Amino acid sequence: MRAFIFHALMDKKWLLLFALLSIIPAYAVNNGSVARSQFTTRIEDREPVDQVVVLDNSITTLYFFTDVRHMEGQTVSHSWEYEGQLISKKEFTIKGPRWRVYSQKELDPSMTGKWTVILRDDRGWPLSVSVFRYVDRASGEESMILPLSEN
Repeated sequence: MRAFIFHALMDKKWLLLFALLSIIPAYAVNNGSVARSQFTTRIEDREPVDQVVVLDNSITTLYFFTDVRHMEGQTVSHSWEYEGQLISKKEFTIKGPRWRVYSQKELDPSMTGKWTVILRDDRGWPLSVSVFRYVDRASGEESMILPLSEN
Protein backbone atom coordinates (compact mmCIF):
# COMPACT_ATOMS: atom_id res chain seq x y z
CA MET A 1 0.00 0.00 0.00
CA ARG A 2 2.86 2.42 0.85
CA ALA A 3 4.45 1.80 -2.52
CA PHE A 4 1.16 2.58 -4.25
CA ILE A 5 0.75 5.87 -2.33
CA PHE A 6 4.40 6.78 -2.99
CA HIS A 7 4.04 6.17 -6.73
CA ALA A 8 0.74 8.03 -6.85
CA LEU A 9 2.33 11.05 -5.14
CA MET A 10 5.36 10.90 -7.43
CA ASP A 11 3.08 10.80 -10.48
CA LYS A 12 1.27 13.90 -9.16
CA LYS A 13 4.59 15.65 -8.56
CA TRP A 14 5.68 14.90 -12.13
CA LEU A 15 2.32 16.00 -13.44
CA LEU A 16 2.55 19.24 -11.45
CA LEU A 17 6.14 19.80 -12.62
CA PHE A 18 5.11 19.19 -16.23
CA ALA A 19 2.18 21.61 -15.87
CA LEU A 20 4.42 24.31 -14.38
CA LEU A 21 7.06 23.87 -17.06
CA SER A 22 4.37 24.15 -19.71
CA ILE A 23 3.16 27.45 -18.27
CA ILE A 24 6.56 29.07 -17.62
CA PRO A 25 7.34 29.89 -21.26
CA ALA A 26 4.11 31.89 -21.49
CA TYR A 27 5.32 34.08 -18.61
CA ALA A 28 9.02 34.00 -19.44
CA VAL A 29 8.66 35.08 -23.04
CA ASN A 30 8.81 38.83 -22.99
CA ASN A 31 8.88 39.09 -26.78
CA GLY A 32 11.74 41.52 -26.43
CA SER A 33 14.53 42.82 -24.31
CA VAL A 34 16.02 45.90 -22.73
CA ALA A 35 19.27 46.75 -24.49
CA ARG A 36 20.14 49.71 -22.23
CA SER A 37 18.65 51.72 -19.39
CA GLN A 38 20.43 54.48 -17.50
CA PHE A 39 20.32 57.88 -15.83
CA THR A 40 21.83 60.74 -17.81
CA THR A 41 22.19 64.51 -17.53
CA ARG A 42 21.21 65.11 -21.16
CA ILE A 43 19.76 63.46 -24.26
CA GLU A 44 21.19 64.33 -27.68
CA ASP A 45 19.89 62.78 -30.90
CA ARG A 46 17.78 60.36 -28.83
CA GLU A 47 20.90 59.08 -27.01
CA PRO A 48 22.22 59.62 -23.46
CA VAL A 49 25.42 61.69 -23.23
CA ASP A 50 26.69 60.18 -19.96
CA GLN A 51 25.76 57.84 -17.11
CA VAL A 52 24.89 59.19 -13.66
CA VAL A 53 25.81 57.16 -10.58
CA VAL A 54 25.90 59.95 -7.96
CA LEU A 55 24.48 63.42 -8.57
CA ASP A 56 24.96 66.48 -6.39
CA ASN A 57 21.94 68.67 -5.76
CA SER A 58 23.30 71.64 -7.72
CA ILE A 59 21.91 69.73 -10.74
CA THR A 60 18.12 69.50 -10.69
CA THR A 61 17.20 68.02 -14.09
CA LEU A 62 17.81 64.34 -14.77
CA TYR A 63 16.72 61.91 -17.50
CA PHE A 64 16.17 58.18 -17.54
CA PHE A 65 16.87 56.61 -20.93
CA THR A 66 15.71 53.18 -22.15
CA ASP A 67 16.46 51.30 -25.37
CA VAL A 68 14.04 48.37 -25.89
CA ARG A 69 14.10 45.78 -28.65
CA HIS A 70 11.34 43.70 -30.25
CA MET A 71 8.51 44.88 -28.00
CA GLU A 72 6.31 46.51 -30.66
CA GLY A 73 2.76 47.16 -29.53
CA GLN A 74 3.61 46.80 -25.85
CA THR A 75 3.65 49.51 -23.20
CA VAL A 76 6.53 50.12 -20.81
CA SER A 77 6.70 52.55 -17.93
CA HIS A 78 9.31 54.43 -15.91
CA SER A 79 8.38 54.54 -12.22
CA TRP A 80 10.48 57.15 -10.41
CA GLU A 81 10.82 56.36 -6.70
CA TYR A 82 12.45 58.36 -3.91
CA GLU A 83 13.44 56.34 -0.84
CA GLY A 84 10.94 53.62 -1.88
CA GLN A 85 7.98 55.98 -2.47
CA LEU A 86 6.51 56.40 -5.95
CA ILE A 87 6.99 60.02 -7.09
CA SER A 88 6.00 59.83 -10.76
CA LYS A 89 5.26 57.40 -13.56
CA LYS A 90 5.55 57.82 -17.32
CA GLU A 91 4.18 55.30 -19.84
CA PHE A 92 5.41 54.72 -23.39
CA THR A 93 3.93 52.73 -26.27
CA ILE A 94 6.61 50.87 -28.20
CA LYS A 95 6.10 51.43 -31.93
CA GLY A 96 9.08 49.73 -33.56
CA PRO A 97 11.63 46.90 -33.27
CA ARG A 98 14.15 49.27 -31.68
CA TRP A 99 12.54 51.97 -29.62
CA ARG A 100 14.35 54.53 -27.48
CA VAL A 101 12.42 56.46 -24.84
CA TYR A 102 13.27 58.71 -21.94
CA SER A 103 11.58 60.46 -19.07
CA GLN A 104 12.67 63.68 -17.43
CA LYS A 105 12.53 64.50 -13.72
CA GLU A 106 12.94 67.88 -12.07
CA LEU A 107 14.57 67.04 -8.75
CA ASP A 108 13.92 68.93 -5.52
CA PRO A 109 17.39 69.75 -4.11
CA SER A 110 16.14 68.93 -0.59
CA MET A 111 15.24 65.34 -1.61
CA THR A 112 18.70 63.84 -1.24
CA GLY A 113 19.08 60.10 -0.90
CA LYS A 114 18.34 57.04 -3.00
CA TRP A 115 16.39 57.45 -6.24
CA THR A 116 15.25 54.48 -8.28
CA VAL A 117 13.59 54.03 -11.65
CA ILE A 118 11.84 50.74 -12.31
CA LEU A 119 11.17 49.90 -15.94
CA ARG A 120 8.02 47.76 -16.14
CA ASP A 121 6.20 46.03 -18.97
CA ASP A 122 2.45 46.33 -19.54
CA ARG A 123 1.79 43.48 -17.08
CA GLY A 124 3.67 45.31 -14.33
CA TRP A 125 6.69 42.99 -14.45
CA PRO A 126 10.00 44.77 -13.74
CA LEU A 127 12.34 44.65 -16.74
CA SER A 128 15.17 46.64 -15.15
CA VAL A 129 15.92 48.63 -12.03
CA SER A 130 18.40 51.51 -11.89
CA VAL A 131 19.51 53.47 -8.83
CA PHE A 132 21.41 56.71 -8.29
CA ARG A 133 22.27 58.66 -5.17
CA TYR A 134 21.32 62.34 -4.92
CA VAL A 135 23.70 64.09 -2.52
CA ASP A 136 23.95 67.48 -0.83
CA ARG A 137 26.75 69.46 -2.45
CA ALA A 138 27.27 71.40 0.79
CA SER A 139 28.27 68.14 2.52
CA GLY A 140 31.30 67.87 0.25
CA GLU A 141 30.03 64.84 -1.66
CA GLU A 142 30.56 65.11 -5.39
CA SER A 143 28.76 63.85 -8.46
CA MET A 144 29.94 60.70 -10.19
CA ILE A 145 29.01 61.03 -13.84
CA LEU A 146 30.65 58.54 -16.18
CA PRO A 147 31.43 59.36 -19.81
CA LEU A 148 30.11 57.00 -22.45
CA SER A 149 32.62 55.27 -24.66
CA GLU A 150 32.54 55.94 -28.39
CA ASN A 151 31.65 52.89 -30.50
